Amino acid sequence: MNDETISPAAPLFTRPTEAKGAPRHVIPQNESLPATAKQIVEDETILDGNARLNLATFVSTWMDDEAKDVYTSSFDKNMIDKDEYPQTAAIEDNCWRMLANLWNSPDAGHSIGTSTIGSSEACMLGGLAFKRRWQQLRRAQGKDASTPNLVMSSAVQVCWEKFCNYFDVEPRFVPITEEHKTLDGHDLEKYVDENTIGVVAIMGVTYTGMYEPVAQIAAALDAIQERTGLDIPIHVDGASGGMIAPFLQPDLVWDFRLERVHSISTSGHKYGLVYPGLGWVVWREARWLPEDLVFQVSYLGGEMPTFALNFSRPGAQVLLQYYLFLRLGFEGYRAVQQESQDVAKYLAAGIGALDAFELWNDGSDIPVFAWRLKKGHTDNWTLYDLQDRLRMRGWLVPAYPMPDDLTDITVQRIVVRNGLSMDLAQSLLADIQREVTYLDGLQSPMPTAAANSAFHH
Repeated sequence: MNDETISPAAPLFTRPTEAKGAPRHVIPQNESLPATAKQIVEDETILDGNARLNLATFVSTWMDDEAKDVYTSSFDKNMIDKDEYPQTAAIEDNCWRMLANLWNSPDAGHSIGTSTIGSSEACMLGGLAFKRRWQQLRRAQGKDASTPNLVMSSAVQVCWEKFCNYFDVEPRFVPITEEHKTLDGHDLEKYVDENTIGVVAIMGVTYTGMYEPVAQIAAALDAIQERTGLDIPIHVDGASGGMIAPFLQPDLVWDFRLERVHSISTSGHKYGLVYPGLGWVVWREARWLPEDLVFQVSYLGGEMPTFALNFSRPGAQVLLQYYLFLRLGFEGYRAVQQESQDVAKYLAAGIGALDAFELWNDGSDIPVFAWRLKKGHTDNWTLYDLQDRLRMRGWLVPAYPMPDDLTDITVQRIVVRNGLSMDLAQSLLADIQREVTYLDGLQSPMPTAAANSAFHH
């Protein structure tokens, strides 16, 4: 029976479900007309922010119409069903091999990789490979394998904390400081030992967008190996920078050109330019992925390896990634990423020119930058107040404290993605200037409500 016993031609907002309000916590007893259910969902999500004006997220919020056609024609495909969708499986294979070559694999034919739901899953697979390989080596040597640890920056993305929590690995955080703004190899010998399964290096720190110098970290580990014999691999968390550095900083050595880099992960749905959720992880050589983490699936009379934390997951995003690789090519990706960086540098220069602020970085790595209030500028307002003022104009520009050892420092950050045009950036900068002028004109402090960061790592 239909809840709406009147004619579907009745005015939409007079229909029973609309007139009474939709239930929130109990499934309704009867049906509604499709148009009514659709309208209720659309009405409720009106309250969400405009995704294009969300400068907190790294996740893609725009794709072209042809990409949307690819998406709608393939959203029913399940990536795990490699036997049912063998060509989608082959396209997945094509994509990670393209990434292996992009990241300078010495021989992509001997690499191995996979798509994932996002870079968090990709990171966890990289961590699991480290842990399993370390355990196997320790047991083969007759040594205890019960206390693995993983070394990373205190500014690491929360997925690595989850990995350590979920898979019983001790996290060892190297604190960032004003002098060492990223994990750069400084004092690394104080954190690694025979139980260290690996070191995580971040290409695009979530807090600020800065690159960690992977070659410098690798050199520090080389020196440690010379002194101690410890051979510790690196996983590069390239969630953002993995799809920026090859195009904008091709001479920067951070990838498989460094033999110590065993695996690299990235987000297809960040600077890979695909709608969420899609990630990728690639190992320099197949031997760095323990065989007991791989399951063999047969298709078209052959075998294809599969390994992931998730089972059923969408295949459409993989096809979107392939579409973009074909659509943009290397030069197209370079042009898109360069435009984003140009916008980031324009905004950073404009914000840095304001008396109120001091830049933490300027968007020269990935198109992301952060700033803080100058010491002594004002006691009447904080960056949280500016965050709230900008949100009233539609912009989501998060303010938040830095990680351990720097928690007394609050920064504000902008992520520039494909879709934030120079025209929009000019409007944003004008709004920031306008709101700073307003806040600087206050004769007394803003109300001291609890600081409310709109951003969570």
